[in-house]
Amino acid sequence: MLVVYRFAVTEGETESFSRDAEDALAALASCEGYLRGGLGRALDDFDADDSVWMLWTEWSGVGVYRRALSNFQVKMSTPLLSRALPEASGFEVLAECEPGERPTRAGSDRTDDPDEARREAAR
Repeated sequence: MLVVYRFAVTEGETESFSRDAEDALAALASCEGYLRGGLGRALDDFDADDSVWMLWTEWSGVGVYRRALSNFQVKMSTPLLSRALPEASGFEVLAECEPGERPTRAGSDRTDDPDEARREAAR
């Protein structure tokens, strides 16, 4: 599972934002099921006032990611995470490709049964 949070950050808050984002990344990294993550800034700015930043993480599954959001240290990062742009942030990986190889498809874990999704999140 891939999680992407995007943020609009003004030039004046770049230093404090990056420090807070690194703290949030460290808190997420301490959780079970975390595989890797990072912080980046867009190379191209289309808005003269704000830069677009991205905090991304990869998880072994949706259930462990949802449980990580309940972690105390992650909750302390909530002020930063609540600044994320209002858009979808969680994605299931449907295909992967190693250098020089052909993409390999993965099956979807999505279900049309909301009760099944709740049971999975509660595990």
